[in-house]
Amino acid sequence: MEFLFAAPALPLDEAGKYVAGAYVVFVVLLVVYVAIMAAKVQRIERELKDVAEIAERNKEQQAAPGREAEEAAPYG
Repeated sequence: MEFLFAAPALPLDEAGKYVAGAYVVFVVLLVVYVAIMAAKVQRIERELKDVAEIAERNKEQQAAPGREAEEAAPYG
């Protein structure tokens, strides 16, 4: 049973290249993932800001009606 652990699967000089390559690929994928998430957060923040502005305008229009309400009122 000890002979299974006696020799590595690959010589260490060759395995080191593959391990380093795997780490590089992992870090690149991680950076790409973070960049995609940052772009999504920026887009969502921008859209949320637009929705908040629209809601604020609607709130202002309902609180203080403008000329439209005065023109619609019957004169008597």
